[in-house]
Amino acid sequence: MRRLKRVSFVTISAAAGVMMMASAASAAGCGKVSITEMNWASSQIITEVSKFLMEQGYGCKVEKVPSATTTSVASLAENGEPDIVTELWLNSTGDVYKKLEAEGKVERLTEVLAPGGVEGWWVPAYITEKHPQIKTVKDVMANPKLVGAQFNNCPDGWGCRIVNDNLIKALDLQGAGIKVFNHGSGETLTTSIASAYEDKKPWFGYYWAPTAVLGKYKMTKLEIGDIDQKIHSANQNKDNANPGVSDFPPAPVLTVVTSDFKKREPEIAKLMSSISFDVGVMNALLAWKKDKGASAEEAAVRFLTNEKDTWSKWVNDKARAKLSALLK
Repeated sequence: MRRLKRVSFVTISAAAGVMMMASAASAAGCGKVSITEMNWASSQIITEVSKFLMEQGYGCKVEKVPSATTTSVASLAENGEPDIVTELWLNSTGDVYKKLEAEGKVERLTEVLAPGGVEGWWVPAYITEKHPQIKTVKDVMANPKLVGAQFNNCPDGWGCRIVNDNLIKALDLQGAGIKVFNHGSGETLTTSIASAYEDKKPWFGYYWAPTAVLGKYKMTKLEIGDIDQKIHSANQNKDNANPGVSDFPPAPVLTVVTSDFKKREPEIAKLMSSISFDVGVMNALLAWKKDKGASAEEAAVRFLTNEKDTWSKWVNDKARAKLSALLK
């Protein structure tokens, strides 16, 4: 992976201010666009990069819609909005998204993370280094004290929460003496790993990539079981009366749009179909953002000012000329 060029945080912050002022002054062109602002960092960066390219390259007026996986799909089903959903983890959407796609209401444009997303249940590597017999979730269930007898679960509203809850039931995790701690936010879930690592304490729970956490902290992904797509799909239903055991399949991570929007704004749909981030690049951005205490907007500026060779291939000639003049 090519290293990002070094840019000072002061420069990034100043550029972010320019971004906001330029955004407010952009001329009308493509019209109004609504785009999700998911409640996790990588999607927020993708949204900020996309917003900037649309506003400054194509003259759109972009509205960010605070959202999460389940709420964004529900909104698409009920209201046909927002126009664009960034970083939709297909494995966490259940049958609702598939139905919308089959009905022709939404269309997938691209896999926005290459080669895709990783989900699973993890323990810190220092646990498996000390106890090499811990390779699977069943091994953990047989030795719950080694992981603190606690499972760190996803927050409510996340697609992974539904899958995890069904797996917890199917495995009878609590029957093995493992307490389930449901985190109130992604931030507390992340902090729990950092805190465990600081003192080399036990930790066991769900996490995913791309993230700064899995880039910074060495973690071991445990085998939950064989991958069974049918079982995994059923586990995405919170009302599943008979959940089964399946590991998380490799996750397609998509940008999707409503079919109406694609017809209304074909140039923007073409742009969004080109926007795809290498997971290694995204991990580096996330690590930088965390280290600097930066906003998603500042991380987007860092990407835009350092990865011109990448984003310039996403936009059309007219937009490229506008953006190149702005991002010198």
